Amino acid sequence: MVERVTGKRRFFGRVHAGVAILTVVLTVSCGDPLPVVEGDLAFVGVTVLPMTGPGGPVVLEHQTVVVTDRRIASINPTDEVEVGDEVEVIEAEGQYLMPGLAEMHGHLPSPRMLPADAKNLLFLYVANGVTTVRGMQGDRSQFTMRDQIARGETLGPRLFLGSPSMHGGRVTTPEQAAQLVHEYKQAGYDLLKVHEGLTLEVFDAMAATANEVGIPFGGHVPDQVGLFHALAAGQVSIDHLDNYLQALVPEERQPAAPPGRRDIGALMEVVDAGRIPQLVAATRAARAWVVPTMVLWETVFYGDRSGAQMRTERPEVRYMPPETVEEWEQAVDDRLTVTDAETDRRVRDLRRTILKALHDGGAPILLGTDSPQIFSVPGFAMHHEMRLWVEIGMSPYQVLETGTRRVAEYFDATDDFGSVAVGHRADLLLLTANPIEDIAHVASRAGVMVNGRWIPERQIQDRLASIAIFYGN
Repeated sequence: MVERVTGKRRFFGRVHAGVAILTVVLTVSCGDPLPVVEGDLAFVGVTVLPMTGPGGPVVLEHQTVVVTDRRIASINPTDEVEVGDEVEVIEAEGQYLMPGLAEMHGHLPSPRMLPADAKNLLFLYVANGVTTVRGMQGDRSQFTMRDQIARGETLGPRLFLGSPSMHGGRVTTPEQAAQLVHEYKQAGYDLLKVHEGLTLEVFDAMAATANEVGIPFGGHVPDQVGLFHALAAGQVSIDHLDNYLQALVPEERQPAAPPGRRDIGALMEVVDAGRIPQLVAATRAARAWVVPTMVLWETVFYGDRSGAQMRTERPEVRYMPPETVEEWEQAVDDRLTVTDAETDRRVRDLRRTILKALHDGGAPILLGTDSPQIFSVPGFAMHHEMRLWVEIGMSPYQVLETGTRRVAEYFDATDDFGSVAVGHRADLLLLTANPIEDIAHVASRAGVMVNGRWIPERQIQDRLASIAIFYGN
């Protein structure tokens, strides 16, 4: 059920000038003048989707939202306030204002990337209304990038930085794990990125030290650790639904060695879907967040499209370097040579069943795509991911929550962003159609505001066109 709050805006339309003047005189003489709201920019007449609570959609119609100094300064019914003469006005009658989206498993530019490519990548997020990114492959250069964005010197989303990967190839002893945890905490990373290959002993040393110094850890679940142990140790996020399939296998039937890509068929023969409620309960009890990155996994590991087909289906690849797209196409084709279509269909269906069960069971879920990865283009991938979640049974509003307010809950920052509320960061997405009615409407942009900077859709499209030309498309 949608709760609607209305406030009709005064609108003369095509009225004879004398009648209009008389109306103004009567308004002034018969009542107090309306309060004047001041600021840098105002969205006038807009319908606000505040995303402020879990009780279902709230819709505030005919509102004036004023932004000052990169924050939301006021929200009032349009017919109850006047906008100051120095305020830039965005006429937004019939449009919808919602919080900017967050990409909770994104990858950020590294020093190996050319400066032009780095700027293009950051813009692709912003162009699609992604105003926050949790980077999941850290590098010290990203601290400078984060600070430049925060100061408004570089156009890009707000960044939360994961550490360099903690994986078995480089973290081989408990002592080394503990040392790196201290180093990454002191350096200022927001998260320890957990990757594959860690032994149980090394993982436990990392987890214990991280809990001691107060830095969260999340990402993959190493096979030697297992889902239940990672949850018990306090892993804050499980990305890619990693190890959920393995956790469906009873202990007595677990394979002697971690299953590789070619072994997934054998694993599917021993999974017990009846264990799904146990996984849901353990995830919820641990208060661990799930970032499933469904579309990428279905493209890279369990898809049935060739590289050429994927290139056609994802026209947004024209905004990526051509050599990158060629690598993606080859990777997809290579996967098809070692895959079994029926097994892949079963895995896809089971992963979707698990995600739906996690959602229905109240486990916290966050929106993420692992972009840029194989045919997962920053920003654009969010639309594919959201559409799939609706297909498996989530409502558009529930999906939008996972990329807005729930993200703020994850960061314990509900007083700072994730909703359209007074005092919050001015990270906003203005749409020409209601995304609560159809998730596809998230792509129907009138413009994006990031860090208080307004970028109208025409400017977005011009920049995207220049990026495509830059890459020869």
